[in-house]
Amino acid sequence: MPKPRASGGPRLAALLLTAGLLPGPVAAAGPPRVGEARLEPVAAADLAGFPGPDPAAALDAFRRVCAAPPATIAPAATGSAEDLAAACAEAAATPPEGAGAFFAQRFSAYRIVRPPEAAGGPERAKGFLTGYFEPELAGALEPGPGYTAAVLARPDDLVILEPGETRPGLDPALRAGRAVASGLEPYPDRAAIEDGALGGRARPLLWLRDGVDLLVLQVQGSGRVRLPDGRAVRVLYDGRNGRPYTAVAKLIVQEGHLPLEGLTLARWTAWLRANPETARRLIRANASYIFFRLAPVEDPALGPVGAAGAPLSPGRSIAVDAGLWRYGLPFWLEGRLPGAGAEETGRLVVAADTGSAIVGPARGDLYLGTGARAGAAAGDLRDAVGFVVLLPKPRGDASAAGR
Repeated sequence: MPKPRASGGPRLAALLLTAGLLPGPVAAAGPPRVGEARLEPVAAADLAGFPGPDPAAALDAFRRVCAAPPATIAPAATGSAEDLAAACAEAAATPPEGAGAFFAQRFSAYRIVRPPEAAGGPERAKGFLTGYFEPELAGALEPGPGYTAAVLARPDDLVILEPGETRPGLDPALRAGRAVASGLEPYPDRAAIEDGALGGRARPLLWLRDGVDLLVLQVQGSGRVRLPDGRAVRVLYDGRNGRPYTAVAKLIVQEGHLPLEGLTLARWTAWLRANPETARRLIRANASYIFFRLAPVEDPALGPVGAAGAPLSPGRSIAVDAGLWRYGLPFWLEGRLPGAGAEETGRLVVAADTGSAIVGPARGDLYLGTGARAGAAAGDLRDAVGFVVLLPKPRGDASAAGR
């Protein structure tokens, strides 16, 4: 997925200090806040259905993030790194049958409540959840008939800014730049890249069948590519040009080509292929451009590596605003989700990824797996759900709670 947009800053850090979510000497003064939302304490026992029918799956996802190399996060991201590390150590020794008790006792639950103006109405405890997936596409290592769209490797002059980082002379809204003798300049947008602005720095990794498949790969941020000899390789996100992202499907609806109702990935991609001239114009209107690297498919059951550095777990890994939340934090999603059984009224998920469109404290993008079925489920997931964040307790508090 695309890299995070940082937000918060010193004011958020101060609020977290007073709330006890970051180390500090100041006592709490009212409910803690994250972004425009406040965190209301709630007992795990009062969360309907918690911890769900299979908390061991969430424990596995949590352990994977714990085992990943430390990821770069925004300075004001919520959650104590020390307390989360202690929870990771305990998770390693927790048997699957103890997963529910681990999440209930080792973490404090806070419902994320947004003000009415941010929530768009009275349902202030609701957030917005979408889904994403890993597409499986046909490709080849050499161009030829049926394989015309190059998947590009990251150019050596691309400089990606870390969360919260700015550079002189570069618009703060841009999250990457091009290294030149005088410093950084804006990186070419999609249209310029397609027109050859990278020159010899445009290094194809492989070729997909057309620009529509390339767009799908770039929107999802990664994918599996099936080669003509039957082998599968994984194509992983390796940077973006830092330009703003525009949803091509949204442009199709805005221009009246297709209705919003019933709009699926299969439908809007088929429309693009049936209207190649308009498709080229709309795709080029999305200035954002993603670069990739190749990797083997080591475990077919798991997804690609997310921004947290860990393989994504279908149905359990969620992309969050990494300017606000630390990777590894568990969340309880209140509501019915894709693939849920009749007894499932919520689900434990783990922050393991981010995305340029995932902005705000109660906004998430749930990873749903690989292939067409996961893609259909992801396309259908655009729901208001409740978000409850589980913040790790300090070691002493957690030990006392477990007795």
